[in-house]
Amino acid sequence: MELKLRTLLVSALIGASMMSGGCASTSGNTSLNDADGRLVVAPLLPDYKHEVSLARLNEVLSTMDLNEEQLARVYYERGVLYDTLGLRLMARLDFHQALKILPNIADAYNFLGIYYTQEGDFDNAYEAFDAVLELEPNYDYAYLNRGIALYYGERSDLAVSDMDMFLRRDPSDGYRALWYYLIDTELDRQNALKNLAEHRQLLKDDWAAAIADFYLGNVSKKALFEKAKLGLNHPREYAERLCEAYFYVAKAEESLGNKDAAANYFRLALATNIYDFVEHRYARVELARMAEQAQTSIDKP
Repeated sequence: MELKLRTLLVSALIGASMMSGGCASTSGNTSLNDADGRLVVAPLLPDYKHEVSLARLNEVLSTMDLNEEQLARVYYERGVLYDTLGLRLMARLDFHQALKILPNIADAYNFLGIYYTQEGDFDNAYEAFDAVLELEPNYDYAYLNRGIALYYGERSDLAVSDMDMFLRRDPSDGYRALWYYLIDTELDRQNALKNLAEHRQLLKDDWAAAIADFYLGNVSKKALFEKAKLGLNHPREYAERLCEAYFYVAKAEESLGNKDAAANYFRLALATNIYDFVEHRYARVELARMAEQAQTSIDKP
């Protein structure tokens, strides 16, 4: 039984990793048009390998006598697959079930913290990320995710502290520098630009560095989208880059007061269907915030 369980789990996870690793074909699914100066990308379609992986994990749950650790692990892995497919409610139920059986799965708390943040339930989000760090003090991404929760919870001073910790652990990671900048700019934009220029010198990834250069005014919006086409390693990567580009360009437009343009770019980020990217997760949050701010303006006497 142990051998069969291990085989099924490995097979399911290989299916998932093939999708995330870029083996899913995007032929005919992704297009780039420069109509009216606006870029459009067709949604990335789910890969059938995810369905196969889900079927295998469901088979494990329904046909095998698992111990508590194995059962919790299967629920967790199925939750990850649901999350990748954008089925957040199903994923959340599985993460809760995994923690009910085995309450020390740091990754499950991390996912739940992200969901709480997306829902605006910041107190529970903070508690979830605190739980992650209690279980695994070196869990880097708990600092990122707690920092984002603090940012959207309008506690940018505390958020910068978490982002500083996150960035210090790998200064060459462009996305750490970008999120540090987005939060830092809430406190002092000029100082944030100065810090980003310093962090930019340490970045290794050309694509992330290009986004940093866009914020620094060294790369135009058009040039940034052109760079998104270069040096691609797998078919899915182009849609991933567009998801990121749309989000970061939207944040730039928002900072300039171009609300309509920002909203359009956030919608384009969502249209890529790269559900498990941080930029996709929070594009919807950004749109909700913009709608709330617009309504508040209307309601003011």
